[in-house]
Amino acid sequence: MNIEQLNSLLFQDVNILSEIANGQSDEAVLSKICQNLELASGFSDIQCAVFEVIKSNLYTVACPHNHIQSLNDLDDTPLSHFGYHNSSASDLKNKDLLNHRSFEIEQRTAPDSQTIDKNSLLFSVDVPLIDKNEIIGLLVIFSKEKLYVSPKQTEFIRFYSQLASAVLIAVRLRQKSELQFDSLKKSNEKFQAFVKVMPDLALIIDKTGVYEDVHGSPSNLTYISATEIINKNVNDIFPADDAKKIMNVITTALKTDETQEYEYSIEGDNGVSLFEGRITPIHYNVDEKESAKHVLWMARDVTTAKQIQKKVKELAYFDPLTQLPNRRMFNERLELAVKSKSVSNEFGAILFLDLDEFKRINDSLGHSAGDKLLKDVSERLRISLRKSDVLSRIGGDEFVILVENTGRTIEQAQSEVAMVAKKVQESFQEKFQIEELVFQVTCSIGICIIDGCTDAQNVMKFADTAMYNSKRKGGNSYSYYDPKQQTLLERQLTFESEISTAIESRDFCAFFQPQLNGNGEVTGAEALIRWIHPTKGMIPPDEFISIAEQFGLIQSLQDIVLEDICKLLMELERTSSIPPDFKLSINISHSQFRASNFKQSLESTIDQFGIAASRVTLEITESMLSHDIAKTAQQMTEISDTGFSFSIDDFGTGYSNLSNLHAFPVHELKIDKSFVDRMLDPSGLSIVETIINLAKNLNMKVVAEGVESDKQATLLKERGIDVLQGYHFAKPLPFDEYLKWHNAHLAQR
Repeated sequence: MNIEQLNSLLFQDVNILSEIANGQSDEAVLSKICQNLELASGFSDIQCAVFEVIKSNLYTVACPHNHIQSLNDLDDTPLSHFGYHNSSASDLKNKDLLNHRSFEIEQRTAPDSQTIDKNSLLFSVDVPLIDKNEIIGLLVIFSKEKLYVSPKQTEFIRFYSQLASAVLIAVRLRQKSELQFDSLKKSNEKFQAFVKVMPDLALIIDKTGVYEDVHGSPSNLTYISATEIINKNVNDIFPADDAKKIMNVITTALKTDETQEYEYSIEGDNGVSLFEGRITPIHYNVDEKESAKHVLWMARDVTTAKQIQKKVKELAYFDPLTQLPNRRMFNERLELAVKSKSVSNEFGAILFLDLDEFKRINDSLGHSAGDKLLKDVSERLRISLRKSDVLSRIGGDEFVILVENTGRTIEQAQSEVAMVAKKVQESFQEKFQIEELVFQVTCSIGICIIDGCTDAQNVMKFADTAMYNSKRKGGNSYSYYDPKQQTLLERQLTFESEISTAIESRDFCAFFQPQLNGNGEVTGAEALIRWIHPTKGMIPPDEFISIAEQFGLIQSLQDIVLEDICKLLMELERTSSIPPDFKLSINISHSQFRASNFKQSLESTIDQFGIAASRVTLEITESMLSHDIAKTAQQMTEISDTGFSFSIDDFGTGYSNLSNLHAFPVHELKIDKSFVDRMLDPSGLSIVETIINLAKNLNMKVVAEGVESDKQATLLKERGIDVLQGYHFAKPLPFDEYLKWHNAHLAQR
């Protein structure tokens, strides 16, 4: 090779180096290396090629002239084919060694698709291309003749192998960078997607309080946008006191290298928003020995969550109607109060309130009116009590007041709680107005002293017992717990269960007490409920009627009585032994009368037995006429129009407004037994005469009940009584005995 050829090669080699540095096409650069090596080596009829090692197999990356057809079949050839048993270069004794080989290449198919000889003997000189002790490729010179390499040629081969190594190393680095870039790009896309749906705000803040980066949806979370807070300081955004607290949290996180939690608020256009921050140090752009200089502050808007949490607590601990503490909260406060009294030697107390006649108002005016009354009551009680007293609505029309400190002696406690009870009663003195109606409402109060020896559950139980004692006294009063009353209450609870069982087994039935006119003729009978207990025998009505009313069982008892009335009338009519005006009467309770389906229930029962409504008299008390006169009169008129007649039972014992008596469709007045008992006294006789005269003036019949002597009967007849009833004629009789009495009396006439 002459000087000009050598200079030309050197110039091309310089260009190759420049192209490697500039990242030119790898295949083109390697092809030039092969071409220059072919020229510089001085061999004739050779083929230079560069192979890359991928997973211990060789793949052609440059073979510019391809003089030797069989080289096409070297792709995917194992590295071991050239004598290298693995890709590690550590086993090579001399990395610069040129390896001379001769081998056969099995040809697959020639380029012209014509089959040639199966085996072709080739000679080669190869140099491993090495990067960090790893064989990454081969530079190979192929020839059909055996090659003898001179020292000068060896230098050329070494030089070009180094160039080829540099190119392959650059290729690998670029491929690795491209993979890393693709991976980073995918990670960034994932991060951006995450950021778009991330409900939290991620803030990168340095140790001085400067916001360096923001991720998330800040426009939805704060009053300032992301672009506006970047490069701003915490002190620029928050008030001085708040900024100081935030910086203290950041400092603590950096100092301890632990995650911190902090709750703070931001006031914006839509009001105050509450945020929950989680702050953790982040280690980047620092040496191993250097501490973190930044924190990641994750801010979450918890305004709605806190509002929901507050609402849940309100639902759990407060009555939604009155906003007073509910039973659950009161029980917790009572538990604490009882425990404190057990160690303080002081007394406390609870007052158990129940509104008198609330059910009547609720049933007659509807639940909305009842709710309005409950809210008004709660407000009055709230105003009348001290701040230290705990007022709670525990259900329905029941309120409880906890007075935690009432003194160190039982006398002081009773005196203190009595003052509270009187204040409560005073708050009810003013009438309540619901829509256009005005009501006088009272309450019954039960008091139990908290002595620290009785658990909270029993304190409530005892106060409830005391409240029912106030109810039995007529309401509008307060009573202290009496253990004797507890025994009575427990007996009532037992009775309630037994009454329910007795109703199902039909242990209740009607007894009938005859009613006679002044001539001794039977005009009817009053049906009275009786309980024939299977083991206790006859139980007096005064022992179970009030309990049945209290627990809502009175309706079932009165249904039994009405059915027995219908059965008796059917039997009497079958024997044609009663006059056309013969009537059987039944007592109607207040709750039954106020029930919305009262009229329908009456008609359904008598229709079932085919009984005329004109045969039945409904006995009601005076107190049932004292409320909502217009509505009561309308209801009674509608029932009277179907044929039923009304009688006022125990007349003279409770009704106070006689001027309205004519407004009701009442057909009969019944003189109470207490007045009949006092007839032998002038004053008592005068009352009876007044009632009889009143009834006559109002064109009503008058019945005297409780007649027990001939003298009483004579006096009543002399004054024009219409009907007499009492033990003087007959006691209340069971069904069969009444039939016998009735038929025997008719036979005597």
